Amino acid sequence: MKPADIDALVEAGDPRVSPDGAWVTFSVVTVDVEANEYRSRVWLSPTDGSSPPRPLTAGDNRDGKARWSSDGRLLAFASHRGEKGSTLHVLPVGGPGEITTVATWPEEIDDLAWSPDGSRIAFGARDRDEERYGKEADKDRPPRRIDRITYRLDTVGWTIDRHRHLFTVPVDGSTKPVAVTTGPFEDGGLAWSPDGKFLALAAGRHDEWDIDWAVDLYRVPADGSGEPERLTSSGVAHSRPSWSPDGTRLAYIWGDRRDLPRNGQVGVYALDGGAPTGELLTASLDRPCAPYLASAREAVWDGDSLLFQVEDRCATHIYRVAADGKGKPELVVGGDVTVTGFDKAGGVLAYAACSSEALTEIFVVAADGEPRQLTNFTKPFVAQHPPSVPERFVATSADGTEVEAWLVRPTTLEPGKTYPTLLNVHGGPFTQYGFRVFDEFQVQAGAGYAVLYTNPRGSSGFGEAWGRAIRGPKASPDPGTGWGGCDYEDVMAVVDAAIERFDLIDPDRLGILGGSYGGFMTSWVIGHTDRFKAAVSERAVNNMFTMSWTSDLGPVFDRSYQGVDYLEDPEELLRQSPITYVKDMHTPVLVLHSENDLRCPIEQGEQLFTALRLLGRDVEFVRFPGESHELSRAGAPKHRVQRFEVILDYFDRKL
Repeated sequence: MKPADIDALVEAGDPRVSPDGAWVTFSVVTVDVEANEYRSRVWLSPTDGSSPPRPLTAGDNRDGKARWSSDGRLLAFASHRGEKGSTLHVLPVGGPGEITTVATWPEEIDDLAWSPDGSRIAFGARDRDEERYGKEADKDRPPRRIDRITYRLDTVGWTIDRHRHLFTVPVDGSTKPVAVTTGPFEDGGLAWSPDGKFLALAAGRHDEWDIDWAVDLYRVPADGSGEPERLTSSGVAHSRPSWSPDGTRLAYIWGDRRDLPRNGQVGVYALDGGAPTGELLTASLDRPCAPYLASAREAVWDGDSLLFQVEDRCATHIYRVAADGKGKPELVVGGDVTVTGFDKAGGVLAYAACSSEALTEIFVVAADGEPRQLTNFTKPFVAQHPPSVPERFVATSADGTEVEAWLVRPTTLEPGKTYPTLLNVHGGPFTQYGFRVFDEFQVQAGAGYAVLYTNPRGSSGFGEAWGRAIRGPKASPDPGTGWGGCDYEDVMAVVDAAIERFDLIDPDRLGILGGSYGGFMTSWVIGHTDRFKAAVSERAVNNMFTMSWTSDLGPVFDRSYQGVDYLEDPEELLRQSPITYVKDMHTPVLVLHSENDLRCPIEQGEQLFTALRLLGRDVEFVRFPGESHELSRAGAPKHRVQRFEVILDYFDRKL
């Protein structure tokens, strides 16, 4: 695979099963490098595989989020068919009729759902002040008044004057959308009650929601006639509510942002006098039950049980658990796969999944319990670019802990030859490298590099204690080594084990790279060892102290993860900051950053570059205009290609 080959990438996802179980709709995303755009279209397939999938939309725009009406006759979907913003459409399925436009909205429609009687569609979107945003030039806009720490969000931009709310609109589009929620709050989630009277949501609507990160469950009259009613008050974070078929309970995803990292859990709140915090059903798994990078959706009701995604040792699976709390969660879809989305209706389970050898496709679980692949969109790409399959090995860290790691061999191997080797470190840190064909590794292998990667302590999917091992030493409870402690020892142990195990690795030509937390580790490593001959530190955390007030996460993240914030103990944050050890950095390094990154603001890259330049070290700085923290995954296609080219060019010159 070469950098420009992302133009041929195809990914199917977001499957939704018709109420009778006969059909599944899903989105297919493609990349158009020449136009510098992503395309997506809505597809339809019979779940029994009796005929090939067929497209329902043309794919000239970004069509997606297709949702079935309760009678299965109509599909609603969001698109971008106007000059700006989003459009909401309804499409007849299996009968006469054309696509109708129900609503237009100046912002992204990020979720939608049908009312049970099929008369209205609810959607979530940001509600902005057109007096401000209707003006083209910033100089013509009034100043912003900020009264919350949380006032911007990476990839989204300003939120202080563009809050997310819920709206409903008649299915025939006869009137404009009506706001169901208002106010200076971020209203997440979207679920109709079975009787159609209420919408469930999750939001922080108390005075200090931006400081304590608590998020509660609410229900609000769907006709917009009343204020949201608060259902929980526990100090933790609730998200992604889903209503039980009988209307007596709400399932939700639980998290505790006061004490990071924590596994997300599935809980149930009883509306008829249940416990204030509800009941958690999945703690016995000791695994994240709402994987971030797997695009986890809300728990799906299946009778009196719930289906949900679980991150487990590089895989992402589907589990089932009884909603009454009786019995342990049970595996439904397992194996060496990453499930990126799923749905069940009419007795049929459909899901999107990929592996280390195959890109994402759509599957259904047949009557005999075996998965059946419905789509084959990625076959041409895989045939032309056969993936280099990772080889698993185990390293032993300094304290005796075993750490899983993988080697991807160069695409073309010559017997007896040694190769420059790149160690990749993932972001998060509470995420994981999983079973998927990762474009980063395939491009590096295609360029002639051996590729190493690992899930060191701090990663998710290996138990909560594994992730919490790098909490700050002043955190309570569960103090850990802090960032750059046992995680540093783990990644270095992987390098040692790989050199000993694989004779194709040239130990004198080692490179390291990573983004976000992976960028932190890259910067940290070159400040503590000279073993690597070159490094690429991307969108990195280089100074925890300054990032406390420049990041969209604010100081709450430090307080939760490290046990202190920049006001209480700046020395502790600086101790864990790579910039503190900049005088010990002698490895040539490329600093790569996006100029619109709000998660790890570009000042983090600027600090490292400026300090190294003043010290006379070998340093380069590449800045991508208009991009956010998500450049490598969702940036403009041309920038993604150029990013690959910049990284490969750098390592080619240095290694």
